[in-house]
Amino acid sequence: MLVIGTTEGVFLKAAEGSPRASDLSSRDVKVLRRTNGHVLAGTNDGVYRSADGGGGWQRVGLEGQEVLEVMPAPADPKTVYAGTVPAALFRSRDGGSTWAAVDSFTQAFDPDTWGLPAIAGWPTGARAHAIVVDPRDSERCVVGIEVGGIASSAERGSRWATTLPGGVPDIHYVVADPGRPERLYCSTGFGRIGKLAEVPDRERIAGMFTSDDGGQSWRYIWDGMLHRYTRPLCIDPRPPHAVTVGTAPSARPYITYRIEGGAHGQVYQTNDGGATWRPLGDAPHSPSVAAILCVTPALDAPGNVLVGTDLGEVWHVEADKTRWTLLADRLPPVQSVLNMD
Repeated sequence: MLVIGTTEGVFLKAAEGSPRASDLSSRDVKVLRRTNGHVLAGTNDGVYRSADGGGGWQRVGLEGQEVLEVMPAPADPKTVYAGTVPAALFRSRDGGSTWAAVDSFTQAFDPDTWGLPAIAGWPTGARAHAIVVDPRDSERCVVGIEVGGIASSAERGSRWATTLPGGVPDIHYVVADPGRPERLYCSTGFGRIGKLAEVPDRERIAGMFTSDDGGQSWRYIWDGMLHRYTRPLCIDPRPPHAVTVGTAPSARPYITYRIEGGAHGQVYQTNDGGATWRPLGDAPHSPSVAAILCVTPALDAPGNVLVGTDLGEVWHVEADKTRWTLLADRLPPVQSVLNMD
């Protein structure tokens, strides 16, 4: 069973048959996560929870908040973090039933240093877009800010520090290597504010970065790549912990879905920590007309992924054969996919 989060609610897709709508049908669903036997959904109007695998939903907090990320702590699944727009961090200690703001996160920064560039169709204010929780200490986490950098907590969350990978503040997704939790990967774009916005577009860096010290320092691992704007990102929990990223020439496909002329998207994967990358596109997806909105590990074999697109499709991609199989289509833009089998 697939639980599919779209711009118009959650859909369920069994192995056979067409997708069917759940009772969460009127929300823009940004992310889906599993924890404590439940499914959590971050939406444009708070956090929702399902106890039956995604069929029925109840809002459990953050009403009126646009929630971009919901992340359970590996060491304590009852501890869950949520990132919002404008950039703020919330925490639940009871699996999502109640929430409280992490005040130290908000108080540690000048909001004038965070924010999106003026882009038609996008909200103002920075976005707490990605969260990685330390598997050894549920009080410590890393938050990717679009646009603002990588914010890392210390002293059990009472203090925060920010780094800019390669000087890039436009952070999209951050993931940690399950075999080496101190190794992080982040995808980035061209967004700049303040003095950084004075850098000409042609001189701006974007792409993939990695850190071997939990986000204190970063190394660029995207030299020579054609598609420099990187966005949806996942890492496989099984060795060799393949990292897969969806890319495009610019932010435009992610601002205006189904753009004229196509998104020119591509999916890339590395099995060696970013030393080498290979495209996973078959002929129709090299490049893809559709924008790649989400990637997540498939359950059948290491390296295989599920891909969601702005054309309302869900694809299964066999990495070793670069073979794409359509699992669902004719949906609203697909922003998150959760495999429940």
